[in-house]
This record gives sequence, C-alpha cells and structure tokens, in this order.
Amino acid sequence: MALTQLPPVASPAAAYEGILRRQSSRESAARTYARSLPIVPVRARGLTIEGADGRRYLDCLSGAGSLALGHNHPVVLEAIRSVLDSGAPLHVLDLATPVKDAFTDELFATLPRGLAASGRIQFCSPAGTDAVEAAFKLVRTATGRDGLLAFTGAYHGMTEGALAASGGAPGVRVTRLPYPQDYRCPYGIGGENGARLAARWTESLLDDPKSGVRRPAGMIVEPVQGEGGVLPAPDGWLRRMRELTEARSIPLIADEVQTGVGRTGAFWAVGHSGIEPDVMVLSKAIGGSLPLAVIVYRDDLDVWQPGDHAGTFRGNQLAMAAGAATLRYVRENGLAARAATLGGRMLDRLRRLAGEYDCIGEVRGAGLMIGIEFVDPEQGAGAFAEGGRGAGDATGPEESHGPAHGTPISSPSASQPGTGHGPGAEGPLPASPARAVAVQQECLRRGLIVELGGRHSCVVRLLPPLTITDEQAEAVLDRLSDAVAAACRPGSRIPGTAGIPAPSTPKEAGAASPA
Repeated sequence: MALTQLPPVASPAAAYEGILRRQSSRESAARTYARSLPIVPVRARGLTIEGADGRRYLDCLSGAGSLALGHNHPVVLEAIRSVLDSGAPLHVLDLATPVKDAFTDELFATLPRGLAASGRIQFCSPAGTDAVEAAFKLVRTATGRDGLLAFTGAYHGMTEGALAASGGAPGVRVTRLPYPQDYRCPYGIGGENGARLAARWTESLLDDPKSGVRRPAGMIVEPVQGEGGVLPAPDGWLRRMRELTEARSIPLIADEVQTGVGRTGAFWAVGHSGIEPDVMVLSKAIGGSLPLAVIVYRDDLDVWQPGDHAGTFRGNQLAMAAGAATLRYVRENGLAARAATLGGRMLDRLRRLAGEYDCIGEVRGAGLMIGIEFVDPEQGAGAFAEGGRGAGDATGPEESHGPAHGTPISSPSASQPGTGHGPGAEGPLPASPARAVAVQQECLRRGLIVELGGRHSCVVRLLPPLTITDEQAEAVLDRLSDAVAAACRPGSRIPGTAGIPAPSTPKEAGAASPA
C-alpha cells in the first residue's frame, strides 16, 4: 500500500461490532452490565445516550445511580473545566485545597443537623465499598468491639468486609437481621405487623444473653435496599432501629451510597424517617459522575490515629468540583422534592399497569428509585404464608407501637411502599427472573436502558436522572409498558439470559433536557 493511501474505513456497524468483540475477548469474565447491554456509547446528554451504531437510548440506569443530573450536565462540565483551566493540581492526596474546602462546605450544608454541626469527614478511596470498609473500621476502633449487624437482602459493595455484610455472604462475623418488606415478608404477613415482628426479633437478639450475639461494633442499614430489589424501609421501623442502637450504644451506619443526593425524594433517604445516624456512607452521586467516596460521622467517634485509613486517590479534585456543583444544583433547584412528585406519578402509572398483568407481583419505590417485581403466575403461590399482606395491616386509625419505646413501627412514608397484585392467601408468587430479562430485552429494543436486581434478579429497576422532564418520564413509561406487553402477552417467548439483541430500528429518545 502506498504511503499516501489511507487504510479502508470500517462501516459504523463493523466498528461497533468490532469493539464489542474485542471487549468480550479481552475483558474479565466478571464484567456485568456489558453482557445485558451490548451497546457502545459515544455521546450522551441528560437522559439520552447515543451508541456507536447511531441508535439513541433513554438511560434509566444512570451509572447505577451515579448521575443525579444525567450525562454531561452543563454545571458539571463547567466545574470540571474551571479546575482544568485554573492550573490547580489534580492529585493532592489528603492535602487541603480550595476545591476540597468548597466541596466539604456544600456537603455539610445538606447533612442532618447534628452531623452538619459537629461531624467529621473522611475522604476514602473513590468507591463506595471502600467507604463501607472505612465505616466498619471506624466503629470497631471507637467501640473496641468486633461484630456487625446487617440485614438480609443488603448490598454494601464488593470488597471483603463489604461483601461480608451483604446478603448471600457465607459464615462470617456479621449477624443477619430481617429487613421488612411486604410482598415477600419473612413472616408471611407484611405491613405494620411484619415490620413490628422484624423489629422485635432484632431487640430480642440484642437483649437475649443466650442469643449467641455479643454487643456489636455497629449496625449498617440501607434506608432503601437497591440491589436487594428496591425495598424502602418503613419509616417507623427505621426509627425503631435508631432507638434500639442508641439505647445500647451501638453506632448506626446509614449506607446512602445509592439513595443519597435527592434520589428517593429527600436529599438523604434517612430524612424520610427523621433519624440521624452516627455514620453516613456516601458515594456515587456526590462525585457528580466522577469517582468519590466519603464517610461522615459523629465527632466523638473520631479516635483514629493518623494513617488508620488512607488511600492514594482520596484527593480527586475534579470529582470534588463536579460533586460540589451537583450538590448545589440539586439543593438550589429543589430536585429532591421534584423526585418525590414525579416519582409518585410514575409509581401510580406503573401500579395501574400492574393491575393489567398478573406477571407483575409488586411495584414499589421511593422518589426516582423504582422497582417492578416480575413473578410466574402459572406456577402458583407456594405455602409461604398463612395470610397475605393485608392480614398484617392495621384496620383501625391507631398505629401499631413498638414493644418498648412506643414508636410507631409503620407510618405514612414519603417512600410510598409499593403495591401490585400483592401476595394472595397462599403467599407471594414465585419470582420470574426469565420474565424480567425478557422485559429488559424488550425495553432495549425500544431504546430504553433498565437494570435488573432484587432476589433472583426478578426486579426491573428504574434510576433516571433527577433532571428527567415530564415528557421524558412519559416516554420512559410508554416504552416500558410496551415492553411489558410484549414480554407478558399470552404465548410470548421468554428468552434466555445469554445476550440481548440490539434494537431492530432506531427510535428517537426525545430531546435531552440541559437541566
């Protein structure tokens, strides 16, 4: 070939397929999202992603909740450019900088009152799982105790200690406690009574000298379980956990990695119940799309020696600038309240959809953190419970109260626990992960990106950016409704999970809002 002759240019389709082939041949078998979402993003703005094949998608994954303002929001880009143009150092370990100081000011302006007044912050390696590890190390150091309390269905990260506190871990030094839920209540009753029994079990375990559980170093809880299937904790139950831990000098750790920065309709999800934890674990959206993780905690817990927790990349200046801009924008523009209002409308429409399809077991969520659980009605309910969810609900005006301190276990919650068909008299229907995969595939064909989670991966999850417009929300629900109709119609084929074909025709995702 002559030196002046250019090599042949591959077609967009060939280049797109080549990138996917090379990823498959070179990247680890541990890759996840790339298996179910075989797209190659090249441009993005707000809710919309454009792939290398020219197709456009509505992104309701949002970087697993990291993109509070969506892709490439102008205030985030401007914050990043300002640091780059200033000549400021990009990597400073844990040294003080104006960018770091501004981020800390903005973060503390959003925290619960006590932590905002006298809390301490530890910058961690830039992943939520390291912040979880730091929280565990902190409470163990401060209390001189070792064990931890965590909840069934939890997810706290992929490092060893975080995994040990997550659901499904083998025998470790973590005690599992029941997390209340309606559709698959561990006691088979759900509602107020189910939440009260879960709290009572926790109290008994802590106070029974023969329970085998010594007083632990801390309790970690997600105000809404995300990976566990989008399960909002009842407000009264969460207040009861706060009472139990406070009375026994057990630090309470709130994992707000995915629920924070307005996602659930409050700036921090603990705000729904009004509790103030001893430690908050924060990551994802606080970095404004870039890697950042911190813990904030009561000052009396700050008994670490210099270097007790460290990390080379805990001084990410670009992430702090992007994070400060994101926190400020969410706060000044009332996006948490907007998430509560719009999320409520989306849940209402999805609940109406659930009434049309018996393959939907339950719709639930908090703000713009929404889950739809898919079940197999053909298999029938197992002998899981003697009564449905309604059997556990109070019918009178009085609230049920915890056995010791009189706190209502279940109360009207801003998180609006979900409804669907509900477990019948024989209990909930069997989970249908295959049906959930089919819905995810049909969504992708229609230009909608959603993720799966929950027990058995049977929950379709929506995590749109907080800047989603009303028009875009309707487009998301239209495409999702069409996907459910295609996947759940009589005689529809439920494909396997090996891969998802690309959409057959491009569909416009609508104009992405710059907000």
